[in-house]
Amino acid sequence: MTKLQTTFEKFDAYNKKDPHIFSWAGVDYPQEYFLALKLYEWVLKLAPFAGDELLLASRSQHIGRWEIPRDSYPEGRDGYLKWRRDLGQYHAGKAAEIMEEAGYGAEQIDRVKQIIQKQKIKVDSEAQVMENALCLVFLEFQYEDFYPKHDADKVINILKKSLLKMDAHGHQHALTLKYSEQGMYFIGEALKLIAGSKK
Repeated sequence: MTKLQTTFEKFDAYNKKDPHIFSWAGVDYPQEYFLALKLYEWVLKLAPFAGDELLLASRSQHIGRWEIPRDSYPEGRDGYLKWRRDLGQYHAGKAAEIMEEAGYGAEQIDRVKQIIQKQKIKVDSEAQVMENALCLVFLEFQYEDFYPKHDADKVINILKKSLLKMDAHGHQHALTLKYSEQGMYFIGEALKLIAGSKK
């Protein structure tokens, strides 16, 4: 087994500890384990020749997410943003710890941490691939369960922000996914807002 495969197994074993269950196609999975596998698959679709650092980042992007719940931070935008920043640092630190155990050096570890924290998005091509993949995982596996629980304006605004983070390559893939009629309507409204803001 290669060092890369060994590290994937360590990431997967950690994510299998997630007490939250994600059901897909009639099968239950530890949530972050399932989403990490799907993120990895999307990265490979978007960047078939991705290097080890991007692949490692994809498999550990949200590692241990359940250990820092949203409700442990204050409500509101400031609390949310601090939670997201702290999560990014936590995921990067946990991935670095596991990579070091597997024998990776500082240079590769630092690169994985940069990608996980999506530093220099829109400039760093690997960080952009990661952002595209994250949005595509949400759209494919979480969006249809998400939007019925929120009011229309909130859904459209969240979609707008997600689509703005993606590039043209990501948008092409997003539009190939299957959506309900209502789900597609919200995506269309978000795209209209983006087009209007560019005029």
